[in-house]
Amino acid sequence: MEASFQSKPWMGKVMKIAAIYNILWGAWVVLFPLQFFELTGMAEPVHPMIWQGMGMVIGVYGLGYWWSSADPVKHWPIVAVGFLGKIFGPLGFVFNYLNGVVPGSFGYTLITNDIIWWIPFGLILFEAKKGGWKL
Repeated sequence: MEASFQSKPWMGKVMKIAAIYNILWGAWVVLFPLQFFELTGMAEPVHPMIWQGMGMVIGVYGLGYWWSSADPVKHWPIVAVGFLGKIFGPLGFVFNYLNGVVPGSFGYTLITNDIIWWIPFGLILFEAKKGGWKL
């Protein structure tokens, strides 16, 4: 009897929540690029379009998360790309914070953008690994 490695219902729900969050956050950054800096007390960027570009990328991740929500284990590469971003983003923050490039207040974004997703994304990837990482 072959083991079944299918997505559990909670996995699709997590990916839909992540999708909605990313699309809303991305839209906020694109439409109101300076508001984040005002809220955190950071200096406004000289070229806000770079920050808007980041918002666009985050929003596009949201579309991928939505599409993967139908079967996150099957669509594990989308989850993996998101997971890597949620690991490398905080690492980049720590590096830049320690070098005095970015204030600690910027770190608040890591909680909702990255850290809260580590466990559910990791569990989805673990289930996909048990199933052989098939594309």
